[in-house]
Amino acid sequence: MPLAEQVAWATINTDFFMDKKLTKSNDKMVGGVCAGIAEYLGWDTTVVRVLYVCLSLFSAGFPGLLLYIVLSIVMPQPDNRKN
Repeated sequence: MPLAEQVAWATINTDFFMDKKLTKSNDKMVGGVCAGIAEYLGWDTTVVRVLYVCLSLFSAGFPGLLLYIVLSIVMPQPDNRKN
């Protein structure tokens, strides 16, 4: 692949994430963290929630719970204002 195509491809893919901001979601079951991650990645919220539960259950010491608490504190609320 020529260098110009690689640069164009990288620019297109980074623009996808540059326009987005990782925030909590209004579609929340507990704190909106998993739904916010799903919205950011463009995934189904159920898939992210199931992956989170599996990661938490099959990891030693349940680090998923600590990660969820930290993310619920650090992730900002969504900006619901319409311009």
